Amino acid sequence: MYKKSVLEYTIFKPYREKLDTYEFAQEVVPNSLKWDDENISVDVKVTNTGSVEGKEVVQLYYSAPYTGKIEKPSKVLGAFAKTDVIKPGESETITLSFKVEDMASYDSNKVYTSNGGYVLEAGEYSLMLMKNSHEKITDVASKELSQVTYYTEGRSSDQQVAVNRLDNELTGEGSLTKVLSRANGFANLNEVLTQDQTYTVKDAENKTMTVKGKVTTTNFVNYINGIRYDVPADTNDKAPTTGAENGKTLKDYVGVDYNDESWDTLLDQLTVDDLVSLSTLGGYRTVEIESVGKPATLDYDGPAAINNMNMAANGQSGIAFPAEVMLASTWNVELAKQMGESIGAEAQAYGVTGWYAPAMNIHRTAFAGRNFEYYSEDGLLSGKMAAAVTNGFQSKGGYVYIKHFALNDQETNRTNGVLTWANEQTVREVYLKPFELAVKEGGAGAVMSSFNSIGNTWAGASSGLLKEILRNEWGFTGLVVTDFYMINAYPYMNYELGIRSGNDLYLTGAAPVGVAEVNTESNDTLWAMRDAAHSILYTVANSSAIDNPMSSETPTWVKITIAVDVLVALGIGIGFFLTFRKGKEKGKENAA
Repeated sequence: MYKKSVLEYTIFKPYREKLDTYEFAQEVVPNSLKWDDENISVDVKVTNTGSVEGKEVVQLYYSAPYTGKIEKPSKVLGAFAKTDVIKPGESETITLSFKVEDMASYDSNKVYTSNGGYVLEAGEYSLMLMKNSHEKITDVASKELSQVTYYTEGRSSDQQVAVNRLDNELTGEGSLTKVLSRANGFANLNEVLTQDQTYTVKDAENKTMTVKGKVTTTNFVNYINGIRYDVPADTNDKAPTTGAENGKTLKDYVGVDYNDESWDTLLDQLTVDDLVSLSTLGGYRTVEIESVGKPATLDYDGPAAINNMNMAANGQSGIAFPAEVMLASTWNVELAKQMGESIGAEAQAYGVTGWYAPAMNIHRTAFAGRNFEYYSEDGLLSGKMAAAVTNGFQSKGGYVYIKHFALNDQETNRTNGVLTWANEQTVREVYLKPFELAVKEGGAGAVMSSFNSIGNTWAGASSGLLKEILRNEWGFTGLVVTDFYMINAYPYMNYELGIRSGNDLYLTGAAPVGVAEVNTESNDTLWAMRDAAHSILYTVANSSAIDNPMSSETPTWVKITIAVDVLVALGIGIGFFLTFRKGKEKGKENAA
């Protein structure tokens, strides 16, 4: 038992008193609201009414009409900003803005659209200045809006109209049949919570245990296995050109548009072995390809630093920054960008080009195993932070691998390809939002797919996710790498299905152990590997690696250093063994 007077007054009270002096007042600047058919903006005056200087967060929320046709939260974060340091008695004016189309909801149930899409439902939309999602400072404005369906032309930020791309994965056998609804004050809550049943079963050691869920039939298991392992027959009659001698090098393609037809001339030079090596040997690197003059690159783990998980380069790790959840708690986008810049500069110093970060899965539950690596439960806050870190890191010449794409929001069974079910509205508005912003606003150069499944399909083999949404809708032109890959450990991460679905690179961190077996007799697989090579080459061509080339071969001095380290470790181990052995023998003599 502690003495309250000692603990509270010597430790907590000084901090509490200082915290109490941070006080700010926020008010909407009169006549500053601008709200037309496309954009919304408002100025907020923030005054420091406390006794010490500090910064304040300004948050603008909106409320959309609830008709019962498309589910909606009661209020949504629309924009936020962090002030600079404000001295006591002084003020700063912040402008908050977002697009009207950002208030549209996704119609996955096809109420207003034939194939799904974003819809701004007709009704009253309200803006609120808030201290947080529960405490309102003041109402800003409200306005009656007519219905807008973003089905013909799509939203301004989309390269292709957004429609349902995940019906094959998220509907049908095994999918959700009951979803929580706001209707009548969440009247179906009990129905949703009680749809699972309780069973008494025995585990592998014959111990009785109680579990809650649904009974899985053999037919359903066979259905899932068919999706995971059955490779469709070829549709291409001819294989792509390989091994041509066109005299081009990757350096010729720096700044060349991803969709420029001249890329075919370079891709024709790749041999079949080049295609295999380039896509299968992606563990913390991309390999050197001599036929096109592609240098090797190093990829380090993250997300709080460049974290060396292999024996590449100097074996150095960077300076660790605070966890992403702490960074997001600052609401400071500029600070996030500076973090990215700092890590990007370190990466360049260590010869590292790719960074397996930032991570941006959602805090779906407070008990998720890696919440510290992820920003928030809010898609907008997570996405703005991720975009800022991405911009910062890539400004130094490297490229990020935003991860884990997508719905990787639990650790339990994730490496077993756990089936994660949701409807497409939930997927797009919550779980994909951070990735969407990191691509559209951050310009992310690469993506890491996830271990888990999107409904019935491994995320790395979902063409709806990796091709249609990521590339065609969002305009992504970089490469996609798997999470850690070993063919025997994670057999559901099917190479042929993944490569055909837009997963370009396999993170074979234990290579040559666990590397994918490739069917080079399949024309469809060869064409998919060519597409993958295009994405990898494009990403590397537009990075610092092209001006600071590296070889896949480990430098001799590094080999010598590793050998010396091993010998020293063995020497120390033998020394300890002999020392303890002598001590043990001496102890026996004394005992005798």
